Amino acid sequence: MNRKEFEAVLKQPPNIRYEYFIKKVSDYEEIWGLYDDGWATADDGEGNKCIPFFPNQEFAQNCAVEEWSGFKPESIDLYEFIEEWLSGMKEDKLKVSIFPNNSDTAIVEVDILLRDLHTELEKYD
Repeated sequence: MNRKEFEAVLKQPPNIRYEYFIKKVSDYEEIWGLYDDGWATADDGEGNKCIPFFPNQEFAQNCAVEEWSGFKPESIDLYEFIEEWLSGMKEDKLKVSIFPNNSDTAIVEVDILLRDLHTELEKYD
């Protein structure tokens, strides 16, 4: 991805970045998070803990600043994410922060993300 495309995607509103995320992670069958002796977390502003996820390494690296400055992008297999991560996050009452860009993010419930991923992946069968 060239710099111009990278910056154009980052400038999109959270709902458009969410749609981009769903399509890209379904295409490449991987999700990216930030890791440093544990996964990066954030607060959604309402006291709920969430974990940020990104559609590729470059977007994750872009958010490895401020409180996440020591974190490194790590990939997660999409099917492992669906089968293990999301059920664990739901159990732990964690929300999902999809594709933050250092100014805003799409915060979604696990069930909504799961539904949207399954809907997108059905197109690949």
